[in-house]
Amino acid sequence: MDEKEKISLKLRSMKKYVDFLSSKRNVSREELEGNYELRSAIERNFQLAIESTLDIGEIIISVEGFEKPEDYKSVILILGKHDILPKDFAEVFALAAGFRNVLVHMYEEVDIDILHDFLHNKLDDFDTFAKFMIKYIGAK
Repeated sequence: MDEKEKISLKLRSMKKYVDFLSSKRNVSREELEGNYELRSAIERNFQLAIESTLDIGEIIISVEGFEKPEDYKSVILILGKHDILPKDFAEVFALAAGFRNVLVHMYEEVDIDILHDFLHNKLDDFDTFAKFMIKYIGAK
């Protein structure tokens, strides 16, 4: 499997996770707080969607020979630095990597308000990311 195929596979997986999250966009803060199963499913799909973007970024960084990222946030910032993503978008989207770290390492402390905000206001960022990755694949 070449890099284009790997990126395409990751994009398809990311779309599946984001589609699930989109179907839950109308969930209220109270529902998130009161329904453990729902909250867990949303948290897990966010984690997987974010990890898909990071995997894609790491593939591109490796293929292009860009500098090695220091952490997950820098994966996205490096894509911005090298014009794979617009710099302003990369700076905003890099916050998702920080959210991923909270989901993975501090899951007992996930702030419901932040989760609710990401669910209602950040899902379109994944579509934007995907569009730039499709553009990148098409240019290769």
